[in-house]
Amino acid sequence: MEKIKVIIVDDHELFRLGLRTALKNHHPDLCVAGEAQSGAQLFALLETITADIVLLDISLPDISGIEIARRIKTKYPKVKILVISEDSSAATIKEMIGMGVEAFISKQNGGVEVFTEAICAILQGMNYFGKDISEIIYNMYISIKKTTEKTVEFTEQEKTIIELCFSGLPAKLIADRLRISPHTVNWHKANIFRKLGINNTPEMIQYALKTGIVKINHRTI
Repeated sequence: MEKIKVIIVDDHELFRLGLRTALKNHHPDLCVAGEAQSGAQLFALLETITADIVLLDISLPDISGIEIARRIKTKYPKVKILVISEDSSAATIKEMIGMGVEAFISKQNGGVEVFTEAICAILQGMNYFGKDISEIIYNMYISIKKTTEKTVEFTEQEKTIIELCFSGLPAKLIADRLRISPHTVNWHKANIFRKLGINNTPEMIQYALKTGIVKINHRTI
């Protein structure tokens, strides 16, 4: 069976060494296909390597981690991103969730066990946010605009689409799973946005967290 290829992106050599060791000891089905200490090096690697997962530190010397994640999701949509960073601000987390990163853990609370859980969640097609990150998400999303305070009725199809969007699935994969067209998925999302008085997916996720349509679980959300 072909191993899953990982690229480690961090400007600290010792930290990259620690990640390599963790992968070797806990994930024999993964291999480190490349390493980069800057955004430029990462994108040069992605031109030559078909990677499955990028382990990304978002504090790099040349390109912001947010911009790196945005470019990966645009140019290499099949590549999954596990953010491992010291920057766990609410603004950064919100942006990362909005662009569809699969996992986010902080270096301060990113021991081997957490790292292993995050990798396992990604390999199973789920999202993962460390416990401290989940708490930030909760505190960030309990302050929702008044338009989301009202009771809104959704069809079962709309509820399912909200849940799948929260899981990080793009419209095409949602369409495949529900056996409808991507156009129909976007039509349902437009109806959801209209009902809530919003105009983007992150705000829809905020509402879903606030009202319990989706549940926060620090292991696999």
